[in-house]
Parts: sequence; C-alpha cells; structure tokens
Amino acid sequence: MDLDAFTELLTPRGRRALAEAEELAGADPVAAATTLRRTYDAALTSAALTQAGLRERARAKFGADAGRMFFTPHGLEQSTRAEVAEHRARRLLALHGAGAPRVADACCGVGGDLLALARAGCTVTAVDTDPLTVAVARANAQAFGLADRVTVTVADAAQVRPEDYDVLFADPARRTGRGRTFDPMAYSPPWPVVLGLLSRARLACLKVAPGIPYEFIPEGAEAEWVSYKGEVKEATLWTGPGGGRRATLLPGGHTLTATGVRAPTGPPGRFVYEPDGAAVRAHLVGEVAELVGGRLLDPMIAYITADERVDTPWASVYEVDDVLPFSLKKLRAALRERQIGNVTIKKRGSAVDIERLRADLRLKGDKSMVIMLTRIADKPSVILCKAPSPA
Repeated sequence: MDLDAFTELLTPRGRRALAEAEELAGADPVAAATTLRRTYDAALTSAALTQAGLRERARAKFGADAGRMFFTPHGLEQSTRAEVAEHRARRLLALHGAGAPRVADACCGVGGDLLALARAGCTVTAVDTDPLTVAVARANAQAFGLADRVTVTVADAAQVRPEDYDVLFADPARRTGRGRTFDPMAYSPPWPVVLGLLSRARLACLKVAPGIPYEFIPEGAEAEWVSYKGEVKEATLWTGPGGGRRATLLPGGHTLTATGVRAPTGPPGRFVYEPDGAAVRAHLVGEVAELVGGRLLDPMIAYITADERVDTPWASVYEVDDVLPFSLKKLRAALRERQIGNVTIKKRGSAVDIERLRADLRLKGDKSMVIMLTRIADKPSVILCKAPSPA
C-alpha cells in the first residue's frame, strides 16, 4: 500500500471499497480480490484488502476502535495497546499538573499514543519521517474527531524542539532492515538523538522495549515496566518526576515501586510464587517477596517460596507437591506414579530444553501438573506443583 492508494481509500469510493473488503473478511484471498476487481482497480483493491486485514488484526490491541482506524503493517506492529496508551496518558497528565499540556510527539507512527493523548485533553504536535505513516496518523485523528487537537507533519524527530512544549513523548522505531531490534543504538532516531531530546524537555515520556539494558536508562529517569494481563508489553522512561523503578499491572492499575528491600533466601515451603514479568524486569522481586511474606529459593532466581498462601496480583501461586534434584529418570518416575499426562513446564535458571524434555518424559495419564525447573541453593532442581486452582 503506497501513499496514493491510501489517499484514495479516504475518498467516498475508497471507503466503499474498504467496507466491501471488510465484508469479505475470512474469504479466500484470491476470491476476495476477484470480487473487488469487478468494481475497483488493482491498486485500490489491494489497499482495501490490506487495510481490512490490518483492522482485523488490530482488534487485539484496539478493540472496537480498530474498525474506525487505519494502519500500516509496521505501524500496527509497533503501536501501543490502547489500555497501555491510556494508562500512560493519564499518568502524563497527573505528572504535568493543572491544565492541558502541549505535547510534542517525536515519532508518532500511526498514532496509537497520539489518540490517547488527544482524548485525554492534550494538544499534540506530532512528526514522523514517513509520508504514508503521517497520512495514516492524520486519518486516525480525523476518524475520532480529534483533528482540532492534533497536528501531524512529515519531519525528522531531530528537528523537534522539546523546549517549546510542556511534554515530550517519543516512541523510536525499533525495526531495521533485518527486522525487530533490541539494541537502542539501532533505534530510529538513534539513541544519542533521543537522549538529546530528553535533555531539553521539561517532562519527557519515552517508550522503549521491555528488555532495555539498564545501562541505557538515563541517570535520574524513572523506568516503568507495564504488564497487561500477565504479559510484559513495554517499558517507559520518565524524566521529570524523579528516578527509580516502577512496575504497573493492567488492566487493574496496580503499581509497585522500588523500596530497596532484599528478600531472604531459604528452603522450599508449601507454596511457590512466580512474580509478574513487570516486577521481574523492574528488579522488584524483593518487594513481591515482602508482600507475600516469602523468601527466594535461590538469590539469583525470581522464584519465591512461602509456607502460607497470600494471593496478590503481583504473582501466580502454586502449591508444592514435591521437590526433587533434577534427574530425567526420577522426574519421569514421579510423574508416572502420579498418573500425569499433561504438564505445564516453567523454568528459570535452567538450561534444559523444554520441548525436548516434554518428549523425553513420555507422559501417560489423565492428570495435570506444573513442573518448575530451577536451581535451589545453586543445585539443579525440579518442583512438582499441583495444577493451580482459584483461592
């Protein structure tokens, strides 16, 4: 889909083509294209079918709003889930204080965050280097009646003047010609440019990959890891509110911040807790252990054990059935004895290949179990846990 084809999608004729393409969702691609080609040219047919497919994929991130939005393939992949963008917009307003902030969006993409910011009351001036992406972002602002709060232009992020705005928001592209990149130096714009923008902003919000190395976090910035329904989605670096580490769980809105507590280490108890990935990424396992009155099985591994069950949104809890030194023969025998035919395998601090182990276990039976491969006191171990059940 090029810019001309996308522009035609916004015309009355193009919107009719898109509506017809959406009605053909799930049909054989060749048959769908053949049907549309009876009325529309090849370029518009391709653009409509592409956009209909992207909207369908986007429902996982944007819900019902996806049916009114426009996307590019890369733009959809990098766009922020709506609930996460809304959380970030609310926090940005709270940190800014009174009044509606003027926000510079230095790498707007297709506008997922832009929409959340504008809906929250911000006035947003956004840029992106790709003309098609800019056209898509503009169309999305217009689709939700936000054009009076949003200006989107083709420009390089390096041209943005953060000092002219109340807040800087940036979401650098994390893709290269070889695919997704986890190296901040390979971001677009490059990391030194991003840091230069942050240094000139009064308040800044920078979206980064959740695996960002700690050495790239600017001094004095707060790093927040966000988990949605148990899956870590991203990290956000905030400059302005003060430093530290924070984890946030959505959709519940639970937040945990670093206190410096160090969890004790001790033997396995009746329960094992698996902390949410946002807490692990934020190095807040000690704080989670304190919440449940627990201790670490190993000082370097994020499994917590305790003698009492304490339910918390910050960890999944499993009741321990047995703890064994790791041995394929002993593990196979233990599972056979318990008539286990289905296992959920988790691991931390173990080099065992999970799929190969699953095949080697040769499971038979009608019962289920969770097994955790880990180290206890630096020794390879396996924890047999009963399948989880509600508290």
